[in-house]
Amino acid sequence: MAYTAALNRYEAMPYKRCGSSGLKLPVISLGLWHNFGGVDIYQLSREMVLHAFDKGITHFDLANNYGPPPGSAEKTFGRILKDDLHRYRDEIIVSTKAGYLMWPGPYGEWGSKKYLIASLDQSLKRMGLDYVDIYYSHRPDPETPFEETMGALEQIVRQGKALYVGLSNYTADQTRQAVEILKSMGIRCLIHQPRYSMFDRWVEDGLLAVLEDEGMGCIAYSPLAQGMLTNRYLNGIPADSRAGKESGFLQPDQVTHEKVKKARKLSTLAAGRGQKLAQMALSWVLRDTRITSVLVGASSVAQLDDNLAAAGSGAFSPGELQQIESILSEG
Repeated sequence: MAYTAALNRYEAMPYKRCGSSGLKLPVISLGLWHNFGGVDIYQLSREMVLHAFDKGITHFDLANNYGPPPGSAEKTFGRILKDDLHRYRDEIIVSTKAGYLMWPGPYGEWGSKKYLIASLDQSLKRMGLDYVDIYYSHRPDPETPFEETMGALEQIVRQGKALYVGLSNYTADQTRQAVEILKSMGIRCLIHQPRYSMFDRWVEDGLLAVLEDEGMGCIAYSPLAQGMLTNRYLNGIPADSRAGKESGFLQPDQVTHEKVKKARKLSTLAAGRGQKLAQMALSWVLRDTRITSVLVGASSVAQLDDNLAAAGSGAFSPGELQQIESILSEG
């Protein structure tokens, strides 16, 4: 049966301006890092993407190497676009990235112009698109001059292959340097995508201030600390969890007694707010006005709905924020 989007899809989701740009993003965006690869069940991936769109998620975040195997998440999303969402392309923000290992040899990763432009051409073919809305340099290259990396992003915008460009995993100083180079080329850097959660707060030490100064948006990935800020690990490591599978993204030794103890206390506090721990963790990241959106993953429609509940949650009281800080500072 042909897909028709829900008529009320824009009624519940809040949208927030991305820095000082003209672009608005949903406060909850869907990342296709896990569960959308070639090894996953296509129908489940399709159900999650379409359900997300029905619930007001207009932004879908990918990267060239997402899968597994690398590239297959873009192929999955391209198939969904072709079969179901092609009529709604102008309502959708598609982002992808390049920076991590994608193919063998000296041109298959990092930040050379050769790699960034070739990678985007491949991504566009996999997704069946003429352009992406946002294209990121996925990580800074310690050997390639920033002028070359930013020059590649400029060329991509000039060619119409991306409407906006962004950075991911750049430090505060690297971000300021990259943004200044882009400005000298007449290109605005729209957004930064850093890792940020209650358990990982490095962006508070300078990066968020730079983004505010430069009028850039910020979209946080891993806001649930790869599941440690959910109820998943409160009573041990489940065999079917990321840490249980030892996937390489979350190792068992990262699920420490100290973090589990804090998560349990945070879960109790969340219950007092009428939330699950994951919902409170997302709300906490969004509490900062400099955060445009949070990227959530999903392994089911039900899990996605749980995360979406954070979009309309109430603000934190000063007392609640103080309690959270007290828990996080323990040990």
